[in-house]
Amino acid sequence: MQVALEAEPVVDFPIADVATSIPERFEQIARRYGDRVAIRTRHRLITYEALNNSANRIARTILEQIGPGSEPIALLFGNGIDLISALLGVLKAGKLFVAIDPSFPSSRINFILKDTETRLLVTNSENTELSKRFGSPEVARMNIDELKNRQIDNNLGVVIHPDDIATIVYTSGSTGEPKGVVKTHGYCWERAKFNIKFLSVDSMDRLSLLHSISFGSGEINLYASLLCGASLQPFDVKSEGIYRLAQWLKAESITIFHCSPSVLRELVEFIPECNSLPSLRLMHLSGSPITRADFDLYHGHFSPLTSLAFHMGATEAGCIACAVVNHDFSFPARGTPAGFPPENKKVSLLDEDGREVSPGGVGEIAVKSKYLAHAYWKNPALTRAKFLPDPNGGHERTYLTGDLGQILPDGLLVHLGRKDLMVKIRGYRVEIAEIEMRLTQHPAVKDAGVTAWERDNGDKYLTAYIVSRGPNHATIDQLRMFLRDKLPGYMVPSTFMFLDSLPVTNGKLDRRALPEPNDKRPELSTAYALPTDEIEKTLASIWGKVLDVRPVGIHDNFFDLGGHSLSATQVISQVIKQFQLELPLHSLFQSPTVAMMAAVIRQNQAKRASQAELPQMLREVEAMTEQEAQRRLDEIKSAIAKT
Repeated sequence: MQVALEAEPVVDFPIADVATSIPERFEQIARRYGDRVAIRTRHRLITYEALNNSANRIARTILEQIGPGSEPIALLFGNGIDLISALLGVLKAGKLFVAIDPSFPSSRINFILKDTETRLLVTNSENTELSKRFGSPEVARMNIDELKNRQIDNNLGVVIHPDDIATIVYTSGSTGEPKGVVKTHGYCWERAKFNIKFLSVDSMDRLSLLHSISFGSGEINLYASLLCGASLQPFDVKSEGIYRLAQWLKAESITIFHCSPSVLRELVEFIPECNSLPSLRLMHLSGSPITRADFDLYHGHFSPLTSLAFHMGATEAGCIACAVVNHDFSFPARGTPAGFPPENKKVSLLDEDGREVSPGGVGEIAVKSKYLAHAYWKNPALTRAKFLPDPNGGHERTYLTGDLGQILPDGLLVHLGRKDLMVKIRGYRVEIAEIEMRLTQHPAVKDAGVTAWERDNGDKYLTAYIVSRGPNHATIDQLRMFLRDKLPGYMVPSTFMFLDSLPVTNGKLDRRALPEPNDKRPELSTAYALPTDEIEKTLASIWGKVLDVRPVGIHDNFFDLGGHSLSATQVISQVIKQFQLELPLHSLFQSPTVAMMAAVIRQNQAKRASQAELPQMLREVEAMTEQEAQRRLDEIKSAIAKT
């Protein structure tokens, strides 16, 4: 095993490392690398100087609108230049930001706005109408697109201390509501410095940004790039699709690519050769434990010149363990490798009584450090339970992760699963209890249990077990629709099973006794209908294989069968291969049944056939009389109009 971790610093910090806050460090970088590209998207780019100026304009407007002082400011944007400009503007104004993904359910957005008591919601023209649906009438709105003509864009000079709060990141909560994790400037800056060294980032690198900044994992490449002068390049997998991601990685010469293992498993279908991404020097996997199959995919599809980085982390603690390996890495026989603890954190394994286990034993992973998240927002009881003070009165605290692990003789930490009911689904952190609580709010649900299962490729998926209230239970598509209004898409179970009662042991739900789901078509409001032609048969087969559901009816909604954004990219990829058509990912969201997608394919095929016939039709015209030619031209015009 070859591991490069926490050796001599691999990144030279030419600017004195004395920054106390994110804005201070960013302003140092903007002065040094002003004309370099800070962020590049598919349609826009912005230099460091322009980004700094934009953030200053936003900061001044915030102060004019609500005055000085630390308080939460909500940001409603998709990933991109506008979000990052607003984020920096909020911090420069001495405020703290709360990033809200526009795809969140309305109930979740309203909860966050109420919980933070924000007085200001910042957005852009793209999301202005959406923003009006959320918050109380007292919440002010700011559209940053209306500030672009303002000329005052010099730095503000607001004094910010390391202990000042920079952001609140909301994660799934066991009480049924999201919980906010409070992070200070000092915490964010220390984490950024660590990631810059861990990933060997320098100012010439081009880093991907696939993760939403509303989640902790999105901050890794955000700060690692913008606080050292590199270029950050957001990519929206949900709208663009996996097949375009592979093209984008090569076209943009991405050097550091960060994604979840579930994205890697789909991406490799479009990376057939080991040297197909010559610029990629580091692939970073996080969000869920990597499996031996994931390592084999890296080994088989990526060049030996591309290193593999992985880490175990938590929103509350940042990086807990990490490693950078190559093709020669020896994968552990048991569990999944988490890596080695960074130098500023001590990792120990605790038994049920809070004592360290003996060498080689299994226990709960605990992290002791000065560099942990500050607290849970407005939840001192949970803060005391999860962040233990130093018994000797020092500045270090201990965070209890709830994960089980084992430390091998060489010091490698191996992850062995969750101690509590939190799981990772497609890289997102999910508290099972929150989903169960939401399900029991449905009037037709008497009781509910949720558990995670694992597919052969290592992907985890959620299954909900429902006990109905009365003889007429809700259909699965009705339950899905109910949950989509209250939870993010990744928290909606892929499969549902109806039981007469939930298995109970000692008065508690016995999750180990819950039956494993099968591939039988779920009970939907829509009646099953057979495919009528070869196109529909092919589509039904693709859907069945991707979703592991049999049979698939032509009027069954893809998402009611358990589909999600990542499986949608798989389906579209297979459709493109089978029918040799270029279809955007959103076509599946617009045409979510086999019958509707078949109609789209037939229309594309007819258009392609008509376009192929037009040159021949024009050649025939040349040999005709004037009267015949006019008649034929009228037919051609009619054919063009139909396409």
